[in-house]
Amino acid sequence: MWAAKLSGKLSPAADVTRGDFALTRAPYSGCVLGIDPSLRGTGLALIEFTPRRMPVLLRCQTVKVPAKFPMPAALAEIHRAVTAFLTGSRVTVRHVALEQTIYVQNFQTAQILGAARGAAIAAAALQELPIFEYPPLRVKQAVVGAGRASKEQMARTVMGMLGHGNTLAYDEADAAGVALCHAFTWRG
Repeated sequence: MWAAKLSGKLSPAADVTRGDFALTRAPYSGCVLGIDPSLRGTGLALIEFTPRRMPVLLRCQTVKVPAKFPMPAALAEIHRAVTAFLTGSRVTVRHVALEQTIYVQNFQTAQILGAARGAAIAAAALQELPIFEYPPLRVKQAVVGAGRASKEQMARTVMGMLGHGNTLAYDEADAAGVALCHAFTWRG
């Protein structure tokens, strides 16, 4: 099967029969907004996926909110930025993919991360878009191949997959990684 795939004789949506059931998987097609939520540095990345072509990074941004601004102002800024990404682009966003909150020992940190995620989710939900969440380990496994990959490894791999010559900020690379993970593991 791998020889056929590498020689181009096996299409991405080809049926592979095992026993008495068949596995079919068409590649993801459409735009995904990837979000890496954080109160002071939320990463956003809009990626377009087309079958048989490299994914294209259409737009990315880190929503930086200075520490001098109170939490409600930071949450409002995250909400505004996500809404602008969803409504201000020339392409239609099909799905939104977020990184789930990681395990933290500090209860207050967990609350702050949860609030940032909530602001991003609310913006996407108001646009009536499907929202998918992925744990950081799964994102790194899907993109880098190792669940304990460093931020540097993640950024380099994402830039390579997108054919992006410029260096992405870590928050933007993580957001792009979430979008890539969604497309790579999508079972439509």
